[in-house]
Amino acid sequence: MTDIPPTQLRGAVDLSSLLRDKPERSTASGTAGDSAIASLVTEGTDANFGQFLELSRTIAVIVELHAGEPSATLERIIRAYEGRFVLVTVDARRNPQLTQAFQAVAVPTVAAVVGGRPIALYEGELAEADAKGVFDQVVTLATQNGVTGKATTSEAKDEAPAEPVEEPLPPHHQAAFDAIDRGDFATAIAEYKTAIAQDPRDQLAVAGLVQVSLLHRLDGAVADDIRATAAASPGDLDAQLAVADLDISGGHVDDACGRLLDLFPSLDQHGKDVIRTRLLSYFDLTGSDDPRVAAARRRLTSLLY
Repeated sequence: MTDIPPTQLRGAVDLSSLLRDKPERSTASGTAGDSAIASLVTEGTDANFGQFLELSRTIAVIVELHAGEPSATLERIIRAYEGRFVLVTVDARRNPQLTQAFQAVAVPTVAAVVGGRPIALYEGELAEADAKGVFDQVVTLATQNGVTGKATTSEAKDEAPAEPVEEPLPPHHQAAFDAIDRGDFATAIAEYKTAIAQDPRDQLAVAGLVQVSLLHRLDGAVADDIRATAAASPGDLDAQLAVADLDISGGHVDDACGRLLDLFPSLDQHGKDVIRTRLLSYFDLTGSDDPRVAAARRRLTSLLY
């Protein structure tokens, strides 16, 4: 697949873990043709995103991770391409797997998915002319890879986008999401653990457990107080773990892992086991393909053996 020049885009990301039921991949490099859909603009979630990965083999998909309200300007730009793109808006706060997969450390974050392959575009707001320049490059990339279809929709130009029909979550996943909405992280953890016990290959449950466990550890904590305590007690395992959690929640993988790996040699066996377990949860959260994870894993291995 042809890459867009790195001077314009930030690079590729991996969403393969978000496919609930991974369909067989087409042997063709791309699929031309039109696709009838309900709307050019729809809402994406951790649960339903697999369908948009498949749609991207025919039509390029633009993804906007936002906090609260999607960008009206972005929607207007996408509609101006008259079906060359479908826009999928994602509430970053309610969809932790997508937020992590797209490495969204700021909102809005905008990405493209072409032929099943996600590519990060930009963070923050761009001037309309600059954004159109980026999307023109996506059109070129899609054409080079045989993704030349256009979406057809029956929605009127002045009609509000149709509400998407979401695939229902499995019972324990839904119970975990509901618990997170209530701020009941302990119940969400228990629901994800039950889902994993029933199906150890349930990667969405594994990722959800890591995310909600992190939220549970940080619940009610004040970042400045945590960092002050850690600075005053550099050998305090609990204090250093708390700061590492803050770092990983902000996307600072190197800082989080480095802090714990620096402390590792000075600890007794119990402390080393605690750090090893915490680091493994960070690796799951960040993703094994991330080079920062690979570097931290190598260092942990050298310390263990």
